[in-house]
Parts: sequence; C-alpha cells; structure tokens
Amino acid sequence: MLGISMGEALLRLVLALLLSGLIGLERESNRKVAGFRTHILVGVGSALIMLISIYGFAQTPSRDPFRLAAQVVSGIGFLGAGTILHQGANVHGLTTAASLWVVSAIGLATGAGMYLPAAFASVLAFLTLTYIQRLEKIFLRKLYRYLYITTIDKPGQLGSIGNVLGEFKVNIYNVEVVKLDEEEPERLITLKMEIDVPKYFNAGEMLRKLANLEGMKTTILE
Repeated sequence: MLGISMGEALLRLVLALLLSGLIGLERESNRKVAGFRTHILVGVGSALIMLISIYGFAQTPSRDPFRLAAQVVSGIGFLGAGTILHQGANVHGLTTAASLWVVSAIGLATGAGMYLPAAFASVLAFLTLTYIQRLEKIFLRKLYRYLYITTIDKPGQLGSIGNVLGEFKVNIYNVEVVKLDEEEPERLITLKMEIDVPKYFNAGEMLRKLANLEGMKTTILE
C-alpha cells in the first residue's frame, strides 16, 4: 500500500471502530433498530473504502480517488431508509438514519487521516443524541403531555389508538407500560404515553374518540 504503512491503516480502522461505536452505543442504549454493531460496521466499512480510494490505486493513471468514497454517501441512504418506520401519522427512525449517515462521514474522515475532525464530529454527534433531547423537553415542555390509557390488551389496539391520535396531529413520543393486570376476566394493560401535541387541538374530542374504541376502559390526559 503506497503512501501509508500497514500499521497506520490498521490504526485508522480501529479509530473508526471506536468513534462509530461511541454513537452506536447511545443508539443501542435506547433500543433503536440500528445499534452498536450496525454503527461500527458502517464506520469501519467507510474508513476501509476511503483507504482503498486514496491508497489502493495509487499507481493507476488518471484515477479519481474520491469516486469510490462518494458512493458511500449515496449508498448509506439505502441503509438509513431501512431504519425509518412509518406508523399512521408518525414517522420513527429518522434520528437513527441520520446517525448512520454521520457515522459514514466519520469513517471516511478517519480513513483519510483526518483524526481531529473525525473525533470532534463524533463528540458532537454523541452530545446531540444524548443531551439535545433533554434540552428539547426543557424548552418545549409545554407542548408535551402525558396520556394514560387503560385498555383490554388485544392485537391492533395500539394501532387503533395511534390512528385516533394521528387524526388530531398528535405524535407519540414515548410509550411505557405502567401496569399489566392478568387477574381480570380480560387482560388489561395501562399505558403511559408521552405525546407531542399541536399548539391548538381539541383535547376533549380526542379523549371522546379514544373512549369509544372497543375495549377502552379509561383515558386521562395530563
């Protein structure tokens, strides 16, 4: 490999693993569809492609060292699209798709030997994923509400609830199972939903429609 030692090339791959793993660890801790291993594979693969682009064909005349690396930027979109889920009016996975795109860029930078920008970008991405969400809750807390629902646990019920919320432009931010009661004649489940509500919406009408769903027991909005 011309222009770089084998030890330097291996160092760049290991660094790509560490930097991309930092972001993947945060995604894994939040149980996202693309987690620790996926981010590492994307970062290390991107770094390897950049090494091949710059040094693998150094003796080839009239070569374009960035043509192969450029395919990573467009190709990562297909992998990112696989992490995006559309459920009714809600879209999930956009942040994880963006983190994969950033990790590919970090891998390319590491493979090119741009250690400081790659490390700095990794720290910025990690801080964004970890702390920006908390800042969002602080500054936008007036827009977030909690919806407590007790319903019969049956297939499709959560989807029906999501459809009603979607009618009122309400996004489900987080869902937590508060209680599961199997002693009743019918299995009951109590959900705590953190929802993102529009500035103006008819809360009473939304609760009425939720209450009319088959199997619904109680609905409380705080």
